[in-house]
Amino acid sequence: MNHISALFADFYSLTMAQGYWKKGLNSQAVFEMFFRRQPFSGGFSIFAGLGTLLEAIKTFSYSPEDIAYLAGLGIFEKDFLDYLSGFRFTGSLWAMDEGTVIFPQEPIIRIRGELIQCQIIEGLILNIINFQSLIATKTARIWLASGKGSLMEFGLRRAQGYDGAMSASRAAFIGGAVGTSNILAGKEFGIPVLGTMAHSWVMAHNSEEEAFEAYAQMYPDRTIFLIDTYDTLKSGVLNAIKAGRRLTAQGKNFGVRLDSGDIHYLSMEVRKLFDAAGLTKATIAVSNDLDETIIQTLTDAGAPIDSWGVGTNMVTGGNEAAFTGVYKLAARENGEGRPIPVMKFSDNPEKTTNPAVKQVWRVKDSQGMAVADVLSREDDPAGPETIEPGNRYAFWHPSADYRHFYHTVEGSAEPLLKLRLAQEEVTAVLPSLKEIQKKVQVGLETFDTSYKRFLNPHIYKVSMTQKLRTLKLDLIRNYLGDL
Repeated sequence: MNHISALFADFYSLTMAQGYWKKGLNSQAVFEMFFRRQPFSGGFSIFAGLGTLLEAIKTFSYSPEDIAYLAGLGIFEKDFLDYLSGFRFTGSLWAMDEGTVIFPQEPIIRIRGELIQCQIIEGLILNIINFQSLIATKTARIWLASGKGSLMEFGLRRAQGYDGAMSASRAAFIGGAVGTSNILAGKEFGIPVLGTMAHSWVMAHNSEEEAFEAYAQMYPDRTIFLIDTYDTLKSGVLNAIKAGRRLTAQGKNFGVRLDSGDIHYLSMEVRKLFDAAGLTKATIAVSNDLDETIIQTLTDAGAPIDSWGVGTNMVTGGNEAAFTGVYKLAARENGEGRPIPVMKFSDNPEKTTNPAVKQVWRVKDSQGMAVADVLSREDDPAGPETIEPGNRYAFWHPSADYRHFYHTVEGSAEPLLKLRLAQEEVTAVLPSLKEIQKKVQVGLETFDTSYKRFLNPHIYKVSMTQKLRTLKLDLIRNYLGDL
């Protein structure tokens, strides 16, 4: 990734930073990123963008030109700008593994560092993680809808700008796409590049048959004919069969792509014609504004489709404009270097935050299936809380109300937040995109199907320990007592 200017931030990040600087409020602080609700009215999300963020944050800084621009605004003092000219994030970053299945109200990233530094990087974190998590989640839903089939990401031309296209290709592969039409994304991220033919190729020849023959001669090992330029059943598939037979005689296989019309009906008819011609290995790919709802309908109806080309709805999020990730202060150090838990109160209960430095534990049963995610106090004066197999716990709803359940940990309890960046260095080798994609697919298998259904999914339990609940209630009582 190219260097990103630290000007890539919301304006209030710098006005707040200057305020902290002037008042000497630059002690160590802990911020956490979490999200408030599942996109697409779904039951799960996928954490994506961590690799991109770690690369970006290491070089996030101000150039002399950036400082000159800020000076020209007439808002920032010269001494503060001198301070910014040497800006680097020197704190630490904890995060879940990229590709983890995630849920609302639990920290997916934890930042610890000087208050000013933490404030300045807020926009960078939210921009990268929110968008890639949205697209990875959308793609995972499409992948599940296809019966875990073969997805081709075709979204470059409909993506929101250059960076949107590149980030979407990366995130879509994490979510389950087998490849992309975006050649640059293939080069930058090592994603397989895929494509078929354009309608213009067919129209540039004297006949459809001639176009198919020429294409088959050039690309005999990856021939997919686009058969809807003129008439799918009366010409397209018939000409594909003619050219395909010659490929088959050479020991090659081929396929066709449907890009318009009634996909269910046409795929059924094309399959019949292929089988009648003895071309039982010929494949059928489809495209045309597909999403998970359409794909699941086609899959449930038994449409004989081998692969799916998805563009707009995969790389833009379709009917969901954004991921609801937020970045909030969880603790700050006092003058003696001790963490002080803090929380945001709100007239909207869903916007009230959970205080303190936290760890997230994924609790599983004896069969390895996820039961609940539990927030614990990492900064408890008695030492970090742990969730231990074999012990019985009361797990409380994160809203700090009466809802809770008792659970004996029969399987494992895994801490999800791990150190990723410290002193400007990534602390471990980053996994490949293929490894991250595999983590998504293996992770989804550990959740009951009720959490993955599209209509009214079951709500997965995100809870907090008794200690964290007690702290939250104490802070609420103290605050109310001051009113």
